Amino acid sequence: MAVVIIGAGIIGTSTAYYLSQSETPPSDIHLVESSPKLFASASGYAAGFLARDWFSAASISLGRLSFDLHKELAEKHNGYKNWGHTRSTATSLAETVGDDGEADWMGEGASRAKAAKRIAENDDTRPVWLAPRHGRPDIIDKGHGTAQVDPYELCQFLMSECKARGVRIHQPAKATKVTRDPSGALSRIHLLSTETSEEYQIPCTRLIIAAGAWTREVFMDFFPTSKLRMPIFSLPGHSLLLRSKHWPPPLSGAFPQPHSDDTKDRGNDMRNRPLSQPPCHALFTSENLPNSVPYTPELFTRLPSGHIYIAGLNGKYRLPALPTERQIDPAAIATLIATSERLLGKGEFEVEREALCWRPTTDRGTPIVGPVKKGNEAEEGVWIAAGHGPWGISLSLGTGLVVSEMVEGRDVSADIGGLQL
Repeated sequence: MAVVIIGAGIIGTSTAYYLSQSETPPSDIHLVESSPKLFASASGYAAGFLARDWFSAASISLGRLSFDLHKELAEKHNGYKNWGHTRSTATSLAETVGDDGEADWMGEGASRAKAAKRIAENDDTRPVWLAPRHGRPDIIDKGHGTAQVDPYELCQFLMSECKARGVRIHQPAKATKVTRDPSGALSRIHLLSTETSEEYQIPCTRLIIAAGAWTREVFMDFFPTSKLRMPIFSLPGHSLLLRSKHWPPPLSGAFPQPHSDDTKDRGNDMRNRPLSQPPCHALFTSENLPNSVPYTPELFTRLPSGHIYIAGLNGKYRLPALPTERQIDPAAIATLIATSERLLGKGEFEVEREALCWRPTTDRGTPIVGPVKKGNEAEEGVWIAAGHGPWGISLSLGTGLVVSEMVEGRDVSADIGGLQL
């Protein structure tokens, strides 16, 4: 069985990771990525916020599986040190918290905090970097069902594991055509190296399209006569990576951070922070922009890097052929900086990175994870794994495991019946 995965973002790489430790020989797994830079869109520039229960009924099983897999992976491979996996207290400064997990918060242009099912009892936990005038935010989750990672570092880890196991990486390369054998079964994929212009073919009996916001374009290129509607669209958004004078906080106490087995040589981290008070925070709030444009800023602190990530300002920007062709909108960056000044204080932070990425979304608000269907019969050998919206990092590991199980014909670890085409 030769498996070709189109898209080496976090969904595609997670799928290759789990396939490579199962029944499929790693040398028969091919990751194809067209971008000259790996993880150049949402996989590398997302917030990295993880949640266990902030999902609709269709996604909740996958959400819980993935959250547990994130924790399991971090415990096994020192995720705190290698990609910043840590518990995170979710808080809100706005009346945007839902109560049933079913809110269409993306469609309403609201905060993802509307997907939370409950508000935890308030205590004295407060982000040390939040400007004093804002008081104490409401607590949504004290870190029992929420966590934080650095998505780029997580992607790098997964990719390094795939390479070490012998997974074949084709990058930068554009997949141009699918070839079938006389029986109609998948046979080969045609690739074009965008560095050398060399055209070549690789065997393919199982095809997984996990190309993020570009999934619809890839599907149409492969199957131009298909009548199947691929309801995946791009949701572009800007972000900033900040450094604050007040983050990370001074060390105190004498307890190790959970989900980590190595507490040495980390500099100013939180290895001595009490277990009952996770030091990282996610802060959800809202602002009013001209012309009633929905704007729900989200801030996330990271350790051990000491960064603060801010996003939440979406817009209408053309999806480029490659994510490296992005053009930052100065007006969007100015808005995010103004929000940062309001929340952190003027002169209290420095901007280390400006970014724009495209997240893949669907019109139904849930990802597509499952086989491509032709009429009432599954078209043998083709799967879609895309459309995760702002939850791509959180749902990545669960999606990768479930897709690998489907490809190998095994029982799946989560109920994804409501996520298929």
